[in-house]
Amino acid sequence: MTREFDIDVIASTPEHDTPGSVADLAVHAEGLGFDRFSMGEATGWNLATILAVVADRTDEIGLSDDVFSPYGRSPAMLAQTALTLHDISDGRYRLGLGPSSPAITERWHGVAFERPLRRLRETIEIIRAVYENGNPEYHGEVFDIDGLNYDRSVPENPPPIDAATLGPKATELAGRFADGWVPQLFTVDALEERLEDLRRGAELGSRDPGELRTSLIVRAFADEDREHARETVRSTIAFLVGAYGPYYGDSVAEQGYPEMVAEIREAWSERDTAAMAEALTDEALDDLAAAGTPEEVRERLREYGEVDGLDAVRVGFVNGMTIEEKRATMEAVAEL
Repeated sequence: MTREFDIDVIASTPEHDTPGSVADLAVHAEGLGFDRFSMGEATGWNLATILAVVADRTDEIGLSDDVFSPYGRSPAMLAQTALTLHDISDGRYRLGLGPSSPAITERWHGVAFERPLRRLRETIEIIRAVYENGNPEYHGEVFDIDGLNYDRSVPENPPPIDAATLGPKATELAGRFADGWVPQLFTVDALEERLEDLRRGAELGSRDPGELRTSLIVRAFADEDREHARETVRSTIAFLVGAYGPYYGDSVAEQGYPEMVAEIREAWSERDTAAMAEALTDEALDDLAAAGTPEEVRERLREYGEVDGLDAVRVGFVNGMTIEEKRATMEAVAEL
């Protein structure tokens, strides 16, 4: 790939019958020259197990998760998981964390969704304590841990920690405490504005903003049947905006689409997914995703890649795409 930014790819695990099938896709991504391979975790497979299989089957491609919840695993377990995946992958793993959402936190993990940003900050600090001292001892507002010793040696360069956030304060937190930022559903203009929050956070933490890895998730579908690609992506973006917790919708509304978001949410209140998709305008689709012919998708990703401070575009897929369509999109993107 001849470009100045990395290209990552996110696999969707539900359509895979076995962990080996996910690993096959990772091997394909590695062969195409993608920089990192990632997967999301919600209520399906335990992602740490799948990443271990992928690590064993690949040699060079970086590995990430999008993202582990600080409510679903204790900070010490997250540190253990990261260090184990670091060892299995020969240092190719980056730990992804995010505040999560009320639905997954309360209806899956059975934990009250309280103080998400404070919990995320303390989780990162505890993981760093394990990295630095081999001990999670910590006395904070959310966690109070006396600590035990990690019974293996901690590597000199432990896994970096990426934070997936949206709002200005949350992104400032990412800049101050994490090693990378993983945003999604941003227009180019809004991304540039939010990067200022990331830089401010880095400065507050006496850190170099240039050392943070920013990788923007962009939902993509490249197909010569342009309208098929666009309508497939439109449905998923509308669902993320209207139904997937309050945060994506709030963020998109603040980026200049308040009336559209309100209309999508109204349609979701009636569970009318067709009306949700219809309410998502062409302008918003073009602003928030990369959907259309292969060249249109590549051009859109190039526009993001030119943003100062963006290190990688993380290509994600959408519901309704076949595995063959995902592979074809990966191959189209690999020509960048």
